[in-house]
Amino acid sequence: MSADHSTHPDDFIRSIIRSDLETDKHGGRIVTRFPPEPNGFLHIGHTKAIFLNYGIAQDFEGGVFHLRFDDTNPSAEEASYVEAQLRDFRWLGIEWGEHLYFTSDYFEQLYQFALQLIERGRAFVCDLSSEEILERRGTLTTPGIESPYRARSVQENLELFRRMRAGEFEPGARTLRARIDMASPVLPMRDPILYRIVAAPHHRTGDAWPIYPMYDFAHSLSDAIEHITHSLCSLEFVDRRPLYDWIIEQVDAPSRPEQIEFARLNLSHTIVSKRRLRRLVEEGHVAGWDDPRMPTLSGLRRRGYTPASIRSFCEGIGVARRENVIQLARLEHAIREDLNRRAPRAMAVLHPLRVVIENYPEDQVEELPAVNNPEDAGMGTREVPFSRVLYIERDDFLEDPPKKFFRLAPGREVRLRYAYFITCVGVRKDEESGEIVELRCTYDPATRGGDAPDGRKVRGTLHWVSAAHAREAEIRLYDVLFTREDPDDVGEGEDFTDCLNPDSLAVLSGCRVEPSLAGASSGSHYQFERQGYFCVDPDSTEGALVLNRTVTLRDTWAKIAKKAKA
Repeated sequence: MSADHSTHPDDFIRSIIRSDLETDKHGGRIVTRFPPEPNGFLHIGHTKAIFLNYGIAQDFEGGVFHLRFDDTNPSAEEASYVEAQLRDFRWLGIEWGEHLYFTSDYFEQLYQFALQLIERGRAFVCDLSSEEILERRGTLTTPGIESPYRARSVQENLELFRRMRAGEFEPGARTLRARIDMASPVLPMRDPILYRIVAAPHHRTGDAWPIYPMYDFAHSLSDAIEHITHSLCSLEFVDRRPLYDWIIEQVDAPSRPEQIEFARLNLSHTIVSKRRLRRLVEEGHVAGWDDPRMPTLSGLRRRGYTPASIRSFCEGIGVARRENVIQLARLEHAIREDLNRRAPRAMAVLHPLRVVIENYPEDQVEELPAVNNPEDAGMGTREVPFSRVLYIERDDFLEDPPKKFFRLAPGREVRLRYAYFITCVGVRKDEESGEIVELRCTYDPATRGGDAPDGRKVRGTLHWVSAAHAREAEIRLYDVLFTREDPDDVGEGEDFTDCLNPDSLAVLSGCRVEPSLAGASSGSHYQFERQGYFCVDPDSTEGALVLNRTVTLRDTWAKIAKKAKA
């Protein structure tokens, strides 16, 4: 870790930390944490906070990062979610060392803190239902109504709370509430619930605890127990900061963490609510939490996103105090930039059109050199087989081409990538449908490698594969899951699922890829020339290759055609 604070990113949180170090506010310590709830999968919205907390601990000398699972809601949590999130953290490159914690580690300490609050007259046992508590909360302009049980004595509250702990009451029968101020202008300070009764086994503690602390109570005191110095939260916790501080101040907490809020990551055309993501899975709108259309890290990983691209994306958007929406195009730009440097090139034909080169020997096969990645000379070259019968993209040929279409057409000469110039001399069609099923072409043997010795130029360069050597593959083309920029912005009578994109997935069978992909392992990345970036899906088997499109390349003609159609 570096002690040169001048080299750190310039954001307001790091400025605060630098000031705290200069004044020795926390004894010169820097301890951050990320507290995920194990009730679902991590998603892109979490990554900004993850990298911020982890990055600060890495940036400042002596900094420590804690990973703590906030497992206080056994009704929604599972050990499988813990394991899934740990896999995601490791994939992102997050290292916590010996600092892996669970809020459930502190259940007894939190219970003792609750007893302290009762003994000091700062908490009481309430018999109102959650609905009744909400009804009495008041509004921003009207004070709340005090609970009729607020005046219970310390001894009565201690006895009732211990009986709650012993499991004597049914869920919902009683809660433990803070005794603060029902007229407070800060709504979370109006006698909030601190403990509730839950009849569900916990994934770590089993049936040992029939009562569980609420987030505000558990989170603040867990931070204090771990001696967190800077508790970094998203902006929705601004109104809860007074409660965070109040709880710590009212008990014998071992430390005084400092809560700082920042704008969370809001991404266009994306939903990050775990409740809504769960609905997508349970209602069958997607194939699971790791569906490549999902914003979960497991979904992004399966689609082909890399940790480096996500980190670069988060660094690029920075840390702000005000909420804003980041366009999905920025995330796509980050993965293009990363894969452009690291992904080997290959040729793949998604919609094959058969091409026969009439003047090429029938039994001849050439191995032509192809560059693996022009951005990284260290990747070297590969050899691609060239033969008499090839496949090109069906969209790369038009019988009656419009202006600015520079690909193959009758009588037109184009370049085959790494190979030869070819000229279309004939078209064969299906007698019934009239669909083009084969092109007849000739090649110029003098243009081997893609250049003409006489200096003549062609406007179009096409990718291709040898029909006899290509591997068949299933290719899945993914697009945005939602057609609306803000899927949460629904009108009356609407549901967020109403703006699901019906074209978010297209599955293409019978595609052809060059033989260099033989033996490609799950997760391997490729740039299919002129097509986009793809990765090998875990569904692949030795005899059935499946690839996912991570992101497209920019296609000049496609843009022209789309504009003309519009």
